[in-house]
Amino acid sequence: MLSSIHLLQPHLLSLLRIISSLVLFSYGTQKILHFPAAASVPPMGSLSWIAGLIELILGFLVLIGFQTRIAAFVLSGLMAFAYFIGHAGKSLYPAQNGGVAAILFCFVFLYLVAAGAGPLSVDGLMKRNRAVA
Repeated sequence: MLSSIHLLQPHLLSLLRIISSLVLFSYGTQKILHFPAAASVPPMGSLSWIAGLIELILGFLVLIGFQTRIAAFVLSGLMAFAYFIGHAGKSLYPAQNGGVAAILFCFVFLYLVAAGAGPLSVDGLMKRNRAVA
C-alpha cells in the first residue's frame, strides 16, 4: 500500500501547489480586482495593496507552475512578513492572533521552493521537453 501511495507523491505535490496558490491568488484578486467583493479593500499603493499585487501575480505563476521555486520563495517571505507585521504582535499563538493562514502559507511555499512544482506544471512540461530534445 505504501508503494502505491508513494507513486502518487509527485501528483499530490502538484495538487498542493495548485490548491494553496489558488487560495492565495484569491486573496490577491480580492485586494486588487475587488473580486470577490470585500467589505473593505486596501487603498492603492498601500502596503496591503502591494502585498495583494504580489499575491496576484506570483500566486498565478505558482498556480500554473511557472518559475515556481523563485515565485514560491518570494511568497514565503511575503507571508512571513505578513505574519510578523500583522499578527505576531497581537499574541504568541497563531490561533489567537489570526495568523494561521499566513504561517501555513509561509511554510507551504517554503516547501515548494525545495520540492519544485511537480509534474502538472509549466516547469514540469519544460523539463520534459528539454529531456526529449
